[in-house]
Amino acid sequence: MSQPVSPLTSRLPVFPWDRLEPYRETARAHPGGLVDLSVGTPVDPVPAVVQRALADAADRPGYPTVWGTAALRDAITGWCERRLGAVAVSHHEVLPVVGSKELVAWLPTQLGLGPGDRVACPRAAYPTYEVGARLAGAEPVLYDDVLELDPAGIRLLWLNSPSNPTGRVLSADELRAAVAWARRHGVLLLSDECYLELGWEADPVSVLHPDICGGDRTGVIAVHSLSKRSNLAGYRAAFLAGDAAVLGELLQIRKHGGMMLPAPVQEAMTVALGDDRHVAEQRERYAARRAALRTALEGAKFRIEHSEASLYLWATRDEPCWETVAELSERGVLVAPGDFYGSAGERFVRVALTATDERVAEAVRRLG
Repeated sequence: MSQPVSPLTSRLPVFPWDRLEPYRETARAHPGGLVDLSVGTPVDPVPAVVQRALADAADRPGYPTVWGTAALRDAITGWCERRLGAVAVSHHEVLPVVGSKELVAWLPTQLGLGPGDRVACPRAAYPTYEVGARLAGAEPVLYDDVLELDPAGIRLLWLNSPSNPTGRVLSADELRAAVAWARRHGVLLLSDECYLELGWEADPVSVLHPDICGGDRTGVIAVHSLSKRSNLAGYRAAFLAGDAAVLGELLQIRKHGGMMLPAPVQEAMTVALGDDRHVAEQRERYAARRAALRTALEGAKFRIEHSEASLYLWATRDEPCWETVAELSERGVLVAPGDFYGSAGERFVRVALTATDERVAEAVRRLG
């Protein structure tokens, strides 16, 4: 007798990474072992100052708060003002969350979206934007240009700059136009800026910068994560900043759901946001890996498009992405097929910079 299918599961596509497993096995069988450039998961150490903060906070037997400690909120508001150029950010305009993926996946549900509502997502994008819409029973709508969207039924607009997977950075003019469009049509704008501190050939700007939002954060929320900048993917440390009314509603919902960061993680996050030195050091590591991989890929007849920021190179040889994945796996190098991120990526692969220096050097050697 067959098992019943969850109504939530029936709304979702096949988990894309499961399709990559046969190629992973091929790459793993290479005599020199696997070079995994498929997933953007940090491999470098958690900064020592952050490790100490986590360890020092280990004896926290009580429940943490969903809103976070006052010290954490101070750290978030201070970082937003220092790094994003936002002005006079209050505690009511920030909210720590349990990793940005959890937030992206469940935000439409927490906002009360459902059948008849539409969520606008970039055409080449992190698949969880679409998954979040489907979990809520809403309709995902893919776009290339925000200004060409039909606003009917759209409740939520996702921006992603710098982009995952393409590394594209939206210009200040494009961001201003998106904010104006969202406000004109009464749409909540969420800007996923998790790679903002990893600009290479462009200087990414936040929607919270006064030049973009006019100093008014109404209807605008930025999503930030410490996973990439601080190697804290395993800590699940992220936060929202922006419209106080919306964040206040989310805070109440998340209180009821018990969606709280562990107390030691809150302490570690507070320290990480106050320390810019480790971010600069990590940037240097990624810059060196990026330069080596880009040179090797171009030498192997790949063309790199966009990729002016983030932790990825968006590469193509003008062939179906799975052919590229298969050929590179024979060399022991695993990359992500571009169609994981939508039909716009069918002839691209995403190459992550998140491998050790030794593994990157080995990938360069094999590509040569």
